[in-house]
Amino acid sequence: MFAISLLVSALAARPASAAELIMFEQANCHWCETWDAQIGPAYPMTEEGRIAPLRKVDIHSRLPADLAGIDPGRYTPTFVLVENGQEVGRIRGYPGEDFFWGLLDEMLQKLPGRPDDGNTIEQPLSLKAI
Repeated sequence: MFAISLLVSALAARPASAAELIMFEQANCHWCETWDAQIGPAYPMTEEGRIAPLRKVDIHSRLPADLAGIDPGRYTPTFVLVENGQEVGRIRGYPGEDFFWGLLDEMLQKLPGRPDDGNTIEQPLSLKAI
């Protein structure tokens, strides 16, 4: 019984994913608000959201220590895919939901350990253009 509880504790302490999608934003940013309305509610429920959970950071606030080597840029929103503290790729601005998913998929394919088999992540049905 002790071994099982120790194993459960160890698994719970590990991060589910080392990748994160950092959204650098600022107050009164029209395109940040548009992303929040179009993508934000569904993102955590998508495969992309499970691979790289979203983390929002205000560009005018002090950067968290784990993002010290990441340039937030000047324009918002800026999305930076980070794996183990290293930038994998970025999207400057919000190009609309049709382009966002494709650009995000290109970045996710660059994550270490992901097979580059030419397959892309399927966009959620609720977000596909009709």
